[in-house]
Amino acid sequence: MSTDHRARTEELLADYRSSRERLATVHQELDGISESARSGDRAVVVTVGSQGRLCELTIAEDAYQRYRPAELAATIVELATQAATGVTERAGDVLSPFLPTGTDPRAVLEGRADLDAECPRDRAVAARDDNGVGATELEDEEPLAEGGWLQDGTAKRSHP
Repeated sequence: MSTDHRARTEELLADYRSSRERLATVHQELDGISESARSGDRAVVVTVGSQGRLCELTIAEDAYQRYRPAELAATIVELATQAATGVTERAGDVLSPFLPTGTDPRAVLEGRADLDAECPRDRAVAARDDNGVGATELEDEEPLAEGGWLQDGTAKRSHP
């Protein structure tokens, strides 16, 4: 392997390792997010953790006298929804630096974002090699090196 290719490979590996470290940090931050919501009279406190899971529910003893069962249930659901919204907003704050400009982090977290529309360069297009075996070719992909191991200027990878 030539020195240029070796240096480029080392650079790509360093970028990969850095990306993995950033991803691990983001995962830790996301896992550590929780939000609480309280009823106005503080009789009910709901805490929701990452991924919108209910982690804790505190009901004051006298809440059973203040609320009818249906009211208490509705209050719990409302507070859980408020806390989950807070978790989503905080998670969006963590993710937004890593998303394409103009992408709504909340839409990403809720599965409503069309990231392909924001990043056309990253869109993969189905292609077939000469043997009819499926491969992926990245649109507008530039060769890593002129005249290097990527002779035809395409980036094809075989899928298992």
